Amino acid sequence: MAKRDYYEILEVAQNASETDIKKAYRRLAMKYHPDRNPGDSDAEARFKDAKEAYEVLSDPQKRSAYDQFGHAGVDPSQGGGGGGFGRGGGDFSDIFSDVFGDIFGGGRGGSRAFRGSDLRYRMEVTLEDAVTGVEREIRIPTQVRCETCEGSGAAPGSKPDTCSTCQGHGEVRVQQGFFSIQQTCPRCSGSGQVISDPCKRCRGNGTVADHKTLNVRIPAGVDSGDRIRLSGEGEPGEQGGPAGDLYVEVAVKAHPIFSRDGADLRCEIPVSVTTTALGGEIEVPTLDGRVALRVPAGTQSGKVFRVRGKGVKPVRGGPQGDMLVRVNVETPINLTSRQKELLEELADTLEKGGEHHNPRGSSWVDSVKSFFDGMKF
Repeated sequence: MAKRDYYEILEVAQNASETDIKKAYRRLAMKYHPDRNPGDSDAEARFKDAKEAYEVLSDPQKRSAYDQFGHAGVDPSQGGGGGGFGRGGGDFSDIFSDVFGDIFGGGRGGSRAFRGSDLRYRMEVTLEDAVTGVEREIRIPTQVRCETCEGSGAAPGSKPDTCSTCQGHGEVRVQQGFFSIQQTCPRCSGSGQVISDPCKRCRGNGTVADHKTLNVRIPAGVDSGDRIRLSGEGEPGEQGGPAGDLYVEVAVKAHPIFSRDGADLRCEIPVSVTTTALGGEIEVPTLDGRVALRVPAGTQSGKVFRVRGKGVKPVRGGPQGDMLVRVNVETPINLTSRQKELLEELADTLEKGGEHHNPRGSSWVDSVKSFFDGMKF
């Protein structure tokens, strides 16, 4: 009888990652484990098939051979991964420990050290500081060694006792059917010690709440959402484990003039109708001073001009961005009688000129006329 495809057995695609293969095997093994399905021969067969498929697909060399030659490439007589327990390349107990260790808290011997938790700090900066970089001092909560018990967690004059459940090893061996599994001791939580008389100040934790001050360097070019990692500045570890990290998340405040678009900066500038009609020069603000911008005659509202090199130098590298200036034509208000007369005279002369003076307006009128001519009422 032909063997089933290993990928089909584990219910994964042929391009599945090692993590996906491991997760698939864990799910199937837990579902069809003989201890969960006593007397069910079909479940036992599925369990063995999943184990055989995992032995092959979790090994890069065996998987490559299987992908090229199929089952012939991993024939057990050639040292491949055959089916059934006690066969194939590798001890099944090692595979079980690798796959299920994170479920049952497995490991090999000794008290377990626990890495401290990571911390997150949100820092608001101005756009100017984000573009040029800045150094800030922050104050964060932390845990420090308890001076009363000198970090032992036990009341002065006493000391922690060796855990009687695990005999100080931090782990106990549990029988799961025909498997023997190590897991974290439930009494001492892996420390190997039990505090019968805890310190009143730290309540047996060995640490107390405090604050610490850190200097954080924000590099030039950061943007909202960027994170800066300060290694080892998070919560302290337990049982001698390493401290976690501190992640400083940058939030750039809204700016009254500029907005950021990747490496470019954008701004909008009101310009008089006479300047856009006749042409002229305007001043454009940038983060490092003002620059002159020439506005050609006949410039329309909404026109965007590019000022090279006045944007942001990205923190991850790349060319300096530009300043994108959008022109908004400003309509004059609070006109005097004489100003109104002049505008009326101008309107008359412009109207006589037709599309020569208003090319966009004339084109729009023609489009509207064609639209209504095509409608049936």
